[in-house]
Amino acid sequence: MSDDRKTHLDARAIALLIGCCAIWGANQVSVKVALHEVPPLLQAGLRSLGAAALLVLWSRLRGLRVFDADGTGRAGVLAGALFAAEFGCYFTGLQFTSASRMVVFLYLSPFVVALGMPFIARSEGLRPLQIVGLVLAFCGVLWAFAEGFTHSAAAPRQWLGDALGLAGALLWGLTTLVLRGSRLSTALPEKTLLYQLAISGLALTAASLWHGEPWPVQPSALALGSLAFQMVVVSFASYLVWFWLVRHYPATRLAAFTLLTPVFGLLAGVLLLGEPITLRLMVALAAVCLGLVVVNRAPRRAADAARQVA
Repeated sequence: MSDDRKTHLDARAIALLIGCCAIWGANQVSVKVALHEVPPLLQAGLRSLGAAALLVLWSRLRGLRVFDADGTGRAGVLAGALFAAEFGCYFTGLQFTSASRMVVFLYLSPFVVALGMPFIARSEGLRPLQIVGLVLAFCGVLWAFAEGFTHSAAAPRQWLGDALGLAGALLWGLTTLVLRGSRLSTALPEKTLLYQLAISGLALTAASLWHGEPWPVQPSALALGSLAFQMVVVSFASYLVWFWLVRHYPATRLAAFTLLTPVFGLLAGVLLLGEPITLRLMVALAAVCLGLVVVNRAPRRAADAARQVA
């Protein structure tokens, strides 16, 4: 893959993004399955540590110098801390609020990126029509998860879980901005990811110990398989692809595509858990797809110029 930066999402980027979103959506099912035996903070910590070990092995096999000093230390520690805090908020918040509400709040992250990117790269500011597309896509997500707002038997501290979800979205957006606005924007994707996996793995595992979570003695094959999926496919492979995309493509366009993840999560629930497919899901899919088309539509002048060059 080349190191050239792109001004728009090409077919390869879109295919990789859709694949990542599908994996992240399926991850919700994987986490639910493992939660019966592996508590949340420990689960998040173990998957990061396992993925970090795989990443070190991958880097050595490819001859990548991920441990060389290159001036990215401070930014890497900051990105890793934000990454750990995001997952800490996300998993802790799930103790007080429903998963559907948490996903809605967590996926406010693209708005954080969209608002912050103009301060980092003027060329990545969203035009008014693109903002409309982003709002349309997010409204589709809200529609799909609207049931989470109508349950009457809500936990008394649901507001705390919701607040932690909003905090997680802010932290996720800030992590993306740090990646683009610091020396990490020119670092190896493997090194960028290693900072976050190693720091979050150590921090979340330590938090599990401090919180007194019960560690499983003899986890089942299903729980181990779920953890393996999270380590190898989610935290190692898909995150490595994501950070490569952040390095080479406009962050605001990438962030908009992450709105597909909760929709894929619903599809995974239908296919893997037997949950019913509803009209809300179909409306959400249509709104998200339409919104993404609007957000990623190239400016008319740029499109005309591209046609002239071709």
